[in-house]
Amino acid sequence: MSSINQFGLCLGNIPLLSDAETRSISAENPNGERGGGAKEIPGPGASDMLGQGWKVRPCITLDAGTTTTLADIEGPGIIQHIWITVDTKAYRDTIIRFYWDDEDTPSIEVPLGDFFCNGHGLRYNVTSLPIAVNPSGGFNIYFPMPFRKHAKITIENQRWEAIGGFFYQITYALTEVPENAGYFHAQWRRSMTTREYPEHVILDGIKGQGHYVGTFLAWTQFSNGWWGEGEMKFYIDGDDKFPTICGTGTEDYFGGAWCFGATFSTAFLGYPLHRKEPGEVPKHGLYRWHIMDPIHFKKQLKNTIQALGWWPNGRFEPLTDDISSVGYWYQAEPHAQFPKMPPIHERWAR
Repeated sequence: MSSINQFGLCLGNIPLLSDAETRSISAENPNGERGGGAKEIPGPGASDMLGQGWKVRPCITLDAGTTTTLADIEGPGIIQHIWITVDTKAYRDTIIRFYWDDEDTPSIEVPLGDFFCNGHGLRYNVTSLPIAVNPSGGFNIYFPMPFRKHAKITIENQRWEAIGGFFYQITYALTEVPENAGYFHAQWRRSMTTREYPEHVILDGIKGQGHYVGTFLAWTQFSNGWWGEGEMKFYIDGDDKFPTICGTGTEDYFGGAWCFGATFSTAFLGYPLHRKEPGEVPKHGLYRWHIMDPIHFKKQLKNTIQALGWWPNGRFEPLTDDISSVGYWYQAEPHAQFPKMPPIHERWAR
């Protein structure tokens, strides 16, 4: 089987044999070595009556103010599935980073929860093709992540306290990577829109050849009423004032219509969160995967979304809202420098 099939096995080609070698990293086998799992020697605790090989080290603790390396893999290969679960206090207060082929700056830098479409530091279910969050807080991602020389994944705990019970499993194939395979990227941004400029920037300054594959938004309203009339815009390969792609409204871009009316979660589009608890402002979570319709660019990419509601006189109202986003894309390296990640207190949910 050609290595390209490792990117997207389906029922049609899954019977085909391959020379790929499957490995998996977890707290029980932190190096992913062949025959390297379940070797921890039990001390006093739940496994001391059963002995070695019986769930001795299923998780780790993220010490306060430290960065932990979750995976350090020599390529070539493809990360195929990642599963993580941890307490919700880690969702905005830890940063997950991915480095491909010994690069100096990460290609993925996102607060942990937002990377898996759980925004606002909240836990809720997501049922989609590449990302699934299952009860209670089981994070899963299936976007293929190829690397040619080396892959490194870290998690930084920026809290003032240790976070225990961090469980993870990173499954990958050691296999050839096609010459035209791009590297997976993801970037987090947060902004407060204004009446003067009611627009949130999801990505800007992306340089190189690639294709955009997904959007996640964690949207906090600061006013009553409908909030989703704004258009999604994609500026491609030198677009200046006007974009090549312009949508018709927020609910339209995420596959809904007429102000949504209800939450939903599907293979490629979803609005899994609408929360309005007593005494708090409304919070929304939305995703769209451009898997069947990737947005290709050869040199540059920028995309934005507007924050618009309605005035009582039937005119569009610019909104002041708090919007966080993750943009997901593949591209050839090197990538442009990411904006500096805001400090922990600027990432907390309102």
